Amino acid sequence: MRRPPPLPSAPDAPEETDAASARSLRRRRAAPSPADEAVQDHLVAPGVEGEQKADVPSSSMDVWRAARARRKALRAEIRRFTQRSRRRRITWLSVVGAIVLLIGGSVAAAYSPLFAVERITVTGTTTIDPAVIEGALADQMGTPLALVDTSEVKAALLAFPLIETYALEARPPHDLTVRIVERTPIGVIESGAGFTLVDAAGVALSTTEERPAGQPLVEVEGGVDSSAFRSAGLVVRALPADIRSALTGVRASTADDVTLTLDSGLTVVWGSEEDSALKALALSAALVKNPTASSIDVTSPDVAVVG
Repeated sequence: MRRPPPLPSAPDAPEETDAASARSLRRRRAAPSPADEAVQDHLVAPGVEGEQKADVPSSSMDVWRAARARRKALRAEIRRFTQRSRRRRITWLSVVGAIVLLIGGSVAAAYSPLFAVERITVTGTTTIDPAVIEGALADQMGTPLALVDTSEVKAALLAFPLIETYALEARPPHDLTVRIVERTPIGVIESGAGFTLVDAAGVALSTTEERPAGQPLVEVEGGVDSSAFRSAGLVVRALPADIRSALTGVRASTADDVTLTLDSGLTVVWGSEEDSALKALALSAALVKNPTASSIDVTSPDVAVVG
């Protein structure tokens, strides 16, 4: 015989159904979801594996405080690792600042009245009175040494033909020294205006009506711009002091036939200006051996011809 099917069960009472639903909801709320576990793992500080995980911050203020503390710690670490480089940078900046300050102060002082010209000294003169040159440069008094106008100094010294070259030397704090090299006259050239004193370059130094004492008369063809005059000037400058003081005349028609006349009446055939130093030695030796000679030819300095 066939067994009859079971009878359907009676439906649960409404109170029992509601109680079961509430228990299920509480279980779901108490059990954390995988997403919640991921958030907790993310908020735990690194390097604590194997230890108990930190509690999740309970508010946004706690999160902000933790972030700030981490940034502060990071900045402290950066300062610690860069301390040496910052010290080097500060040292270099201090040195550069000191150098700039020193240079700037020196330049400012050099251009200030602290280093103004209060005294002008002229050296190297034998013919020109130094006081005259100092008076011509009086406009530079009170000017800072670094601002002395060299063009004004040059213009003032051009008034002295005897000055061949000059040099300015600033000697702080208040001294300006002018070193003068005078032109060396070689003789006088006679003209309608009188006797003109000239140097080896043909520069006219002065003109007088009477012939200056101790200056030989220079007679050359072609004037001061000729090669004959240049050769004669170099010969006179090469003469020893004793022979130069006894010189009374210089003649030349070309650069190769310079002839000298001494106060004793001796005629010296010199030739060109080449080997003038050797010719001067040969002339001195010949004069010692032949004091009464009337002429001496030193055209060839190796063999002096006495006449």
